[in-house]
Amino acid sequence: MNDQLIHCLLPLLLGWGLDRLLGDPSWLPHPVVGFGRLIAWGERHLNRGGHRPVKGAVLALGLVSLTFALSFWLLWGVDRLHWSLGMLLRTVLVFCCLAGTTLRREVSQVFTALDRSLEEGRRQVARIVGRDTASLSAQEIRTAALETLAENQSDGVTAPLFWLALGGVPGMLAYKMVNTLDSMIGYRTERYRDFGRVAARLDDVANYLPARLTALLMVLSAGRPSLWRFVRRYGPCHASPNSGWPEAALAGILNCRFGGPHYYFGELFDKPYIGENDRRLGNGDLSLSLRISRRTEYLSLLAVGLVYCLLILV
Repeated sequence: MNDQLIHCLLPLLLGWGLDRLLGDPSWLPHPVVGFGRLIAWGERHLNRGGHRPVKGAVLALGLVSLTFALSFWLLWGVDRLHWSLGMLLRTVLVFCCLAGTTLRREVSQVFTALDRSLEEGRRQVARIVGRDTASLSAQEIRTAALETLAENQSDGVTAPLFWLALGGVPGMLAYKMVNTLDSMIGYRTERYRDFGRVAARLDDVANYLPARLTALLMVLSAGRPSLWRFVRRYGPCHASPNSGWPEAALAGILNCRFGGPHYYFGELFDKPYIGENDRRLGNGDLSLSLRISRRTEYLSLLAVGLVYCLLILV
């Protein structure tokens, strides 16, 4: 096999294998934690006074560019020391950028906590959603958890792999910075509406293709290609131009309804509904959703491997 292909595929497979085995262990320093601290520091010092859109743009574009450049030169320098060190570093970084195992674990724990009590379910779902959770019903908690599973199938798995295929590990890390920026300052609240405008738009652009690819792979994973018409109908029914697509795919697979009005930071956001069947969700829906998530991840991994083969061998 071509040496260049091995150097691309081995870190991908090993990094993915580590994610499947370990998830996100609390003892391991994580790049996204560092990203979050940088963003929080910048927001604290820049999100005040005048020209907030410009300040937010400088922060967002500067951090994304810096992440790509530093990781590129770091990997280049490590490769010069020894190729095996470069492979090891790439493996660790791929591992850190994938979140499929932790995502499925966190969503499962929401359902487990809810089986114990409503309050435990609310506390657990608050770990993985941005909406206010203090008054959510059991049905709203289950819905929120499964919406998060669908949305983050793209953000946490497909999109990082997509940008890995296009830009290598530096592209993957730059995407994670974009995604972290959006999750911290990309809200349309009074505090972030101006300052986080560019961060939110960067995230929209970075996730445009991965979100639609995720939805397609989810439909294929379910073995129901006819659901694509449902996805095309309801995918645009979301405040985000991207999140609605994987959510529509899972709603179609489960024959349920996602979306609707939610509170964020005390403000009501009246989101459109995705789907029409407002049926009660249960543990069986969780089991099916987890299977679809795993199958979609396998297909995403296969797609990246095929891209590498085409780019290097053809």
